[in-house]
Amino acid sequence: MNLELIKCHGSGNDFLLIDEISNNYTITEEQRAELARNLCSREESLGADGILFVQNSEKADGRMRVFNSDGSEAAMCGNGLRCVARYICEQQGKEEAVIETMKAILRVGIEENIYPGIPTYKVEISPVSFQLEDLPLRIERNTLINDQISSLSNELVFTALAVPNPHLVSVVESVQIQSDLQKNISQSVNGPNELFPDGVNVSFVKILDGEGIYVRTYERGVGFTNACGTAMSASTLVTTLLGISNIETPVNVFNNGGMVRCIVHKNQDDYTIDLIGNATYLYQASLYVHFDGGKARAEILSKQELLEEESYSKLQEHAQTVVAKYIQN
Repeated sequence: MNLELIKCHGSGNDFLLIDEISNNYTITEEQRAELARNLCSREESLGADGILFVQNSEKADGRMRVFNSDGSEAAMCGNGLRCVARYICEQQGKEEAVIETMKAILRVGIEENIYPGIPTYKVEISPVSFQLEDLPLRIERNTLINDQISSLSNELVFTALAVPNPHLVSVVESVQIQSDLQKNISQSVNGPNELFPDGVNVSFVKILDGEGIYVRTYERGVGFTNACGTAMSASTLVTTLLGISNIETPVNVFNNGGMVRCIVHKNQDDYTIDLIGNATYLYQASLYVHFDGGKARAEILSKQELLEEESYSKLQEHAQTVVAKYIQN
């Protein structure tokens, strides 16, 4: 099988984008997982956090399916959605579009550049649920907002929510970010455990005074990432619930891959979040792929660098400067 792809990233969260709208690919469900496990391996020549499959939709301008590097399928991916938003808008000559995801049809569109020279897109993050059965989280209550899970930690409080990916968020101090606490908690709830049978994304949030928030995420199916779009959105919503951030007010969200901007909206009891940030293309590649004993073997036939990363690196430098004022690594 010959495959064309684009290597892209949102906030350093990188993906291989495969267009099934323009190309007549026949990819089985088993092969999608195999492609994700093998092409995304950092030990191989490509490497990524996941694969974005862009497909036709009967309900929207396109459909996004996301497979993590471990072969699991994610319900949503905010950083990936920005990359798919750019691809669909450019392919269809639109400034705004709607994209079908596993749980919702979401609005996307071109946004004013978040930093000079960086293609920027705004995507809708929804639906939002605080019902623990939607994660699921198995404890004797219906919601968990800024409260303890004693079996995980005696020093932290957590908020659990689905956006629609499951997230466990804790506002912390620098000393906790510098420790192994997040790693230990994340690995425990993403292995065999009684609390989160399907695993969960775990985010530590540090308040950066008036400059925004810093979010570090252990992503289910991936591990620690440069950034997780739904985690940054969920974390912004949590800081809004706690009175740290304000409704309808842009919040700069810093991460290890750079920076995004989030805006929380509330309509009666329902929340949505705008996630605004880069959609950067790194290169285009042509591959020959064959499937051999459960593995996708790939040969790179051609590769063209797209030279957008230089502009993004300036945003990274700015973000690192801001974060370094508050967190000593």
